Amino acid sequence: MKKKIIIISGDPNSINSELIFKSWKRLNTSVKKKIYLISNFELIKKQFKILKYSIHIKKVKNIETHVNDDQLKIINIDLKFTNPFKVPANKASKFVQNSLDTAHSLALNKNVSGIINCAIDKSLLGKNKIGVTEYLATKCNLKNNSEVMLIRNKKFSVSPLTTHIDVKNISKKITKKSIINKVKTINNWYKKYLKIKPRIGVLGLNPHNAELRKNSEENTIIIPAISKLKKLNINIKGPLSADTIFINEFRNYDIVLGMFHDQVLAPFKSIFKFDAINTTLGLKYLRASPDHGTAVELIGKNKANIDSFLNCISFINKFGK
Repeated sequence: MKKKIIIISGDPNSINSELIFKSWKRLNTSVKKKIYLISNFELIKKQFKILKYSIHIKKVKNIETHVNDDQLKIINIDLKFTNPFKVPANKASKFVQNSLDTAHSLALNKNVSGIINCAIDKSLLGKNKIGVTEYLATKCNLKNNSEVMLIRNKKFSVSPLTTHIDVKNISKKITKKSIINKVKTINNWYKKYLKIKPRIGVLGLNPHNAELRKNSEENTIIIPAISKLKKLNINIKGPLSADTIFINEFRNYDIVLGMFHDQVLAPFKSIFKFDAINTTLGLKYLRASPDHGTAVELIGKNKANIDSFLNCISFINKFGK
């Protein structure tokens, strides 16, 4: 039995239906057979109609339901709406969270390779505007900040130690324990799935690594964490200077761990554009998502780039076996 791939349609007010349609037209039959979409059947039906998309869709009750190979299988999540591209925030929030919860439950099944979530506005996941990484980590009852947001392609990866928090709170969240736990998760994942011992670079927090001043985070937290990880035979180096590493030095590493979200995501996206996926390591299953947002301004303009979404499907299909 081929393992299933669970896709979450995500934010209804987005370009996600365009991504799903365009990608479906590009997939081969063997991959289509594995895919189950978590969404609202009527929402997808009406969005496709508005966008003048024509593919066969079928409402199914569970991932054991078999249909024709050319039919997109949809596991229905309740959603009441009037305009399919302007769903009120309260309804969209409930729909998105129910979709994630359903996908989480399904992903615990041994017959599931992993899940892919299309873009979601973080405001729909609660008042703290956490991301899907944190949402699913909570569902998996992960402890000690062991989950990892990894932005990757076949050439290179980056990971932020802290994810969706305000800049003013970053330094409070950087601890020796969190660095050690996340690097161990990264190292174990590379060894298990990619069969390599990764070369890991760790950035400092402050400009010029605070000149390694005695009371800096570099001296009191980051360097001691790196020293501990080296004793575990992990191939790691740092703290590296964030202002120059992405000129060329990053090519010496398989992955660079930064201290905060934009410290590594901004330069990564500048270099690689849409050639990237967002993955969460350390969960009880594989999870990936396209490395872009909801792009509301592109709805109906037929301009959505599907490369990242297709890479997500390829990733789950390859490593989830």
